Amino acid sequence: MPTVLDEIISGVREDLAARRAAVPLSDVQEMAAAAPTALDPLPGFRSAPGVAVIAEVKRRSPSKGALAEIPEAGRLAAAYAAGGASAVSVLTEQRRFGGSLADLDAVRAAVEIPVLRKDFIVDAYQVFEARAHGADLVLLMASALADDDLHELHGVATRLGMTPLVEVHDADELERALAVGPLLVGVNARNLKTLEVDRQVVAGLLPLLPPDVVAVAESGVSGPTDVADYVRMGARAVLVGEALVTGGAPSEAVAQFIAAAREAGVAPGAVAPRDVSHDKE
Repeated sequence: MPTVLDEIISGVREDLAARRAAVPLSDVQEMAAAAPTALDPLPGFRSAPGVAVIAEVKRRSPSKGALAEIPEAGRLAAAYAAGGASAVSVLTEQRRFGGSLADLDAVRAAVEIPVLRKDFIVDAYQVFEARAHGADLVLLMASALADDDLHELHGVATRLGMTPLVEVHDADELERALAVGPLLVGVNARNLKTLEVDRQVVAGLLPLLPPDVVAVAESGVSGPTDVADYVRMGARAVLVGEALVTGGAPSEAVAQFIAAAREAGVAPGAVAPRDVSHDKE
């Protein structure tokens, strides 16, 4: 029986085929080559006070449906940057998340901090496409890619000067991800095959990351306390969408997340002092 992830990727491939028919790969490669040099997010992630916030432009989700009206993606991104976000993530998947490459263009034009294209990347065309539209980072999900594909796409992104964010959800995916030599690894508390959230996944996997890899905690954040918990678990960055687009005060929320991480008062990697197994987001 197909999982939620299988169904999403099926739609992604259909939409990709339509874009490829309209714009050949050679044209996209030319646009990628002509784009301004990609920004390197890693120095900022490593030096961010408390935690680096990757703030997400997210209209919908498969688990919650419609989240927020976002008439101007660039304006929201600018608010994130004003609050201290280290990067902006832009969901470009259309069918389940309501995103688009137009959102990516708008965000790139609105902010000077690094921008992540967050999508279900299954083909090199999408990586060139991300660079052509100004993305500095691209999401690569171990759950959606075979080993050879993960290696290939990681290499394509790196050669384009981009930083791949390699996402994992369990120990097997983490082992596969580390085999490509990533500098940025995200541990997602949400299982995209079932949409269930378990923050203990983050607690269990973050300590297994090598010290030279920047650790990103994804999903399960509803407020500043959750961000502080993730920092205690070892996260150097957090990727947050729903809590920011539904809260009504994106700049203030980002600033509160950063402040909570600084006030946690423990070095990344320390054990959280309370139970964090409750599901969020």
